[in-house]
Amino acid sequence: MMNIPWDQPATLIDLDGKTPIIGTIFDCVTHFSLFKPFAKEQARILLTRPAFRPGQKTRTWVLNPNEIEMLVEKWAVDIEEALKPD
Repeated sequence: MMNIPWDQPATLIDLDGKTPIIGTIFDCVTHFSLFKPFAKEQARILLTRPAFRPGQKTRTWVLNPNEIEMLVEKWAVDIEEALKPD
């Protein structure tokens, strides 16, 4: 799952029925990182291509909050590496 390209189209949905965010996985992860804890619990990302889940044999079209949080952490590491001076 960690190899989802940042520019892959995706949709961030909310189980409360708020307006979805349609954009790239990067856009969805960025918005998710700004959510308050109760909103994060209700959020899901709908993918345009299925991804493998860690420890599972099957692929998924929907990322749960814990999986999105893993992408937030990856995003933070990628940003930190990009800002390091050479």
